Amino acid sequence: MTATLPPLVGPTPAAGGRGRIGRRSLPTIATFVLFVVLFAAGSLRYDGFFSGQVLLNLFVDNAFLIVLAVGMTFVILTGGIDLSVGSVVALSGVLAAKLLAQGWAPIPVMLLVLLIGSTLGLAMGVVIHYLEIQPFVVTLAGMFLARGLCYVISVESIPIRDPLFTDLATGAVYIPGTDLYVSPSVLVAVVVVAVAAYVLAWTRFGRTVYAVGGNAQSALLMGLAVARTRVAVYVISGFCSSLGGLLFAFYSLSGYSLAAVGTELDAIAAVVIGGTLLSGGVGLVVGSLVGVLVLGIVQTFISFEGTLSSWWTKIVIGGLLLVFVVLQRVLVRRPG
Repeated sequence: MTATLPPLVGPTPAAGGRGRIGRRSLPTIATFVLFVVLFAAGSLRYDGFFSGQVLLNLFVDNAFLIVLAVGMTFVILTGGIDLSVGSVVALSGVLAAKLLAQGWAPIPVMLLVLLIGSTLGLAMGVVIHYLEIQPFVVTLAGMFLARGLCYVISVESIPIRDPLFTDLATGAVYIPGTDLYVSPSVLVAVVVVAVAAYVLAWTRFGRTVYAVGGNAQSALLMGLAVARTRVAVYVISGFCSSLGGLLFAFYSLSGYSLAAVGTELDAIAAVVIGGTLLSGGVGLVVGSLVGVLVLGIVQTFISFEGTLSSWWTKIVIGGLLLVFVVLQRVLVRRPG
C-alpha cells in the first residue's frame, strides 16, 4: 500500500529543503501587506506614528505573545489546539514571583518554570494522542488546572524585586548607530522565531509536523513518527507558554493570578491571521509573527486615537479573523 503526503507549505524531502511558496501561502502574504497598509495609514493620520521606535515597540509590547504564537503554530499545524497557554503564562509568573520572594535564585526559578510548563504540555499531549481525547477538551482542562494552581499559590499580585529580573525588565538593547532600542525580551522572542522557522523548514521533525496536519493516516503509513510528533508539539507549546510567562513577568515585574486572561485567544487569532489553517498542514511561523504585529498595530491605533475604547481592538481583531478564515477556506477549496 502506498500513500502520498498532501501538498505542504515549506520544504519537503523531495524538494531538498527548497520549498515552493504556493497559493496556500497567500494568506501570510496578505497579512504582511495588511500590516504595511496599516502602518502607512497610521503614519498619514497621526504625528509621530511613522518612526522606527513605534515599529520596535510592537515587538517590545508583544514579545511574550510572539513566543506564545510560535508554540501555538506547532500545535495548530498538526490540527490541534491549545487553550491552556494563557493560564500557563499566569502560572509561570505567579510561581516565579512566589519563589523569588522566598529567596530562590533567579536561574533555578526560570529553569523550574520552563520544566513545569513543558511537563504540563507533555501530559496533555500524551492524553490527547494515546487516549484519543479531543485537544479542545484536554487543553481546556489544562487551562482550568493551571489557572487554579495560580490561586493556590496566591490570590494577590506578587511584586518581583529580584535584581536580574529588574535588569531584564528595564534593560535596553540599542540598534547600532541609532537611538532606537528593544528590550532583551525581544531578542529572546526573535531567537525563538528563528529556531522554530528553521525546525519547521529544514528538519525531518518539521516536515512531519506538516505531514501529520495534512493527513495523519498517510503520514503513519509512510512510517513517520506521528505519535511522537503529536506529543512533541504540545511540549513545545508548553515550553513556549512558560517562556512567554517569564517574558511577561519581565514586562510587568509581578506575578498575578488573573494575568493573561484570554491571551490564548489572542495567540490563536494571531496564528490564523498569519495564514495557518486551523485544520492543520499549512502555515508559517513568520506568518504568526506578522499576525502578532497586526494585532499590536491595531492596539497602537487605539492608543494614538485616545478617544476609542480598548474594546475596539477586540472588534477589529474579530473582523480580521473572520476575513482570513474565509480567505483560507476559499484558497484551500480552489485547485492548484
